Formats: sequence, structure tokens, C-alpha cells
Amino acid sequence: MSISTAGVVARPESVVPARAPATKQRKWPDLRRWLSPIGLVLLWQVASSTGVLPPDKLASPVTVFRSAYELVADGQLVEAFLVSSSRVAVGFAIGAVVGGALGLASGLSRWGERLLDPPVQMLRTLPHLGLIPLFILWFGIGEEPKLALVAAGVAFPLYLNLHAGIRQTDPALLEAARVLGYTRFERIAHVVLPSAVPQTLVGLRIALGTAWLSLIVGEQINADAGIGYLINNAREFLRTDIVVVGLLVYALLGLTTDALVRALERRVLRWRAR
Repeated sequence: MSISTAGVVARPESVVPARAPATKQRKWPDLRRWLSPIGLVLLWQVASSTGVLPPDKLASPVTVFRSAYELVADGQLVEAFLVSSSRVAVGFAIGAVVGGALGLASGLSRWGERLLDPPVQMLRTLPHLGLIPLFILWFGIGEEPKLALVAAGVAFPLYLNLHAGIRQTDPALLEAARVLGYTRFERIAHVVLPSAVPQTLVGLRIALGTAWLSLIVGEQINADAGIGYLINNAREFLRTDIVVVGLLVYALLGLTTDALVRALERRVLRWRAR
């Protein structure tokens, strides 16, 4: 209690207790998303066990998992995985360099856009998987057509998204940078390219998915190693269990690479959350 200068007893000040900092609760994954996949696998097993789904059409999940374990144990699946992953890595690197270079040249230069964008747009409308006969005529039936197919599947989505990201840069930001005395190179480095990163990462995710799709088709071309080679051999002997194992590996690889890009996106673009 305190006394004011006028001699009036002042009301005691209320003390507000300090609030304890809120503890961050752990967010658990939503397991409900797994209900439908698990239900489909159980339905698949029941159909196989009752004979509704014969093994020559589609093997049961238990048989598929047993075959996957055997392939891993004897090293066949690991070897095929390494071969297919190396093909995707090399093809993706080639396609990323080509698509990135074309996207930068077309997005940063009006003349580049006039000269490069029309032929790229015409080629983009062609299904790149339809280029297989031409690639075989050009490169033979070795590794080259497989790498070219993957590179073509990567280059086009990466080009489109990089070009779009550059062209969608906010003109107000460019004008502000120009007023502040930034040179053309500094405007590109500090304004244009950072603005294009979100769209480019979208193109990267699409390109990775297309790369694995292209590899599935490419490894049907006289392959002597890789996951596609396992699938082709299994098809000859009606081993649907090994075919399903190969397809599952393709799917898991695609999901893994997509998750890695999404993690990179969250890290690079964490400023957007703020």
C-alpha cells in the first residue's frame, strides 16, 4: 500500500503472476492416412488366399514380402538398386544442366526467350517417351538411350518452372533494387533468382518423379542390369511377386526423392513461414 502526495491512500497495486512459457507439444503423425492402404493390402491378401486372385495374375502380399527378403538376402535387389539409382543420377544431372541453362537463358534475356522458348515449347508437347525409337537410332541399345530418356524427362519440367519463376518476379522489387543502385548482375543475384526458387523447387519435384517414370520405361530397352532387368526376367517366368517387388522399389525411390526435395524446400523457404 502507498500514500499519494494528496494524502489519499492509494489502492494496492495488483501483482500479475508471470505466466509460465507454453511448452511445445509434440505433434504426432496422423495415422488415419494409413487406414486405406492397410485395408487394401488386407483385401489383396484375402483375395489371394481365397483364390479369387490367382498367383499367375498377382501374387499375394505375403509372397511379395518373402520374395523381397530373398532378393535382398542374395544381393540381387541391392545390385539392381545401385544400377538404377546411378542411371537416374546421371540422367538427372544431364537434364538439370540442360533444362537449367535453357531456363536461365530464356528467362533472363528477351532474345533468349524469342530464340529458345518456341522450339522448347514445341518439343515439350511431344510425349518424351515417344522419343524412344529415335533415341535407339541415335544411341543404339546400350546405356545412352536410357540416360537420354531420363534427361529429357527432367529437362522440360525444370525449364518450364525456372522460366516461369524468373518471369514472375515482382516488378516492384526490381524497381526498388534499381532505385537503390543495384547493377543488373546484382538484381539478378539478389532479387530475380531468389524469387524464382519456390517455382524452381516445384519443377525439381516434378522432374524427379518424371525421372523415375522414364527409367521404368528406359530399362525395358535391352537392359542387362537394374530393377527393370529383374522385372523383365520375372515376367518371362510369370513371377508376379518379383514384378511387384520391382514396382514397389520404384515407388519407394520416387517417394524418397520427393521427400528429400520437400525437406530441402522447407529449409530453403523457411522465411516464408515467418
